[in-house]
Amino acid sequence: MVAEQNASLKPYNSFGLDVRAERLYHLESEMHLLEYLDDPEGYGQHSLLLGGGSNMLIAGDIKGSVARVAWTGRRLVEEGDGFVIVEAAAGENWQDFVQWTVDQGWGGLQNLSLIPGLVGTAPIQNIGAYGVETKDSLHSLRWMRWADGEIEEFSNAQCEFGYRDSLFKGRLKDQGVILSVQFRLSSRDHTLVTHYGSVAEELALRGTEAGLRSIADAVMSIRRSKLPNPAELGNSGSFFKNPTVDAQKAAELAQEYPNLAQYPQADGRAKLAAGWLIEQSGWKGRRLGNAGMHAKQALVLVNYGGASAAELLAVARQVQADVLAKFQIALEMEVNLIE
Repeated sequence: MVAEQNASLKPYNSFGLDVRAERLYHLESEMHLLEYLDDPEGYGQHSLLLGGGSNMLIAGDIKGSVARVAWTGRRLVEEGDGFVIVEAAAGENWQDFVQWTVDQGWGGLQNLSLIPGLVGTAPIQNIGAYGVETKDSLHSLRWMRWADGEIEEFSNAQCEFGYRDSLFKGRLKDQGVILSVQFRLSSRDHTLVTHYGSVAEELALRGTEAGLRSIADAVMSIRRSKLPNPAELGNSGSFFKNPTVDAQKAAELAQEYPNLAQYPQADGRAKLAAGWLIEQSGWKGRRLGNAGMHAKQALVLVNYGGASAAELLAVARQVQADVLAKFQIALEMEVNLIE
């Protein structure tokens, strides 16, 4: 187990913030977790568990110890009639894992292509894109409790998934660490979701029929055209959640703003496009100093180079205030703020 003193976390957060950790432990196997747990300077002074750093904004230097999830591995667990169950370690790169499943001809994750981060963080946030969420194919996961090192297995139902939410972001937040995740994927008769966003349009432009690889490629093309590469411009993808409003509010907004995209929900409410609300509030492409909202996708908060966490937060807070003032809708951050 490798531990660094006064370590920069710039390589490990997608905003590219040069914040520092008093100690950074690189956990490259599940056994390292146990070593970290027993180390008085490890978990004894634990402050943060760090995955891919793609869904967090670290507000400043971190005292104590940071543990970085770095164990990897993936395997076929079970093959049945029309389905497979595959397992990936928490430290596996999400994009690499998704493309591996597509290349094997296993369906379910193709719409989630090119989302930054690690496999172990996907269930926490219940990441989703283009009509598909993690919960749609997650079979089970293994989780270790910090308090006693005990390992538990959670089924899909036990994860309490919600919109960008789960048990591990709620009641069990900071109480343990996901070790590995199993997904149940189709091996034939795939369910292909193309109606959401511009996937169908992209497929048509490419002149390709819907399939696992063609959908994955279309999604990646769309994401690249709209979202900045974190290696070039620091960002965490969508910074705010798409808000949900009741039917009356949705009807009022539709009458006043006919172009506002709305997505009906099972409970009668409607989900709105946060990016549209932000754009209409004058923030698409607008920046304050070194931070601002991206010119191609107003939902993405960007570090244009040298921005501090305080600058990024100032922009985010002003966006929230302006959307609230114009639409009477409170935007909620999708990223985790580490203060």
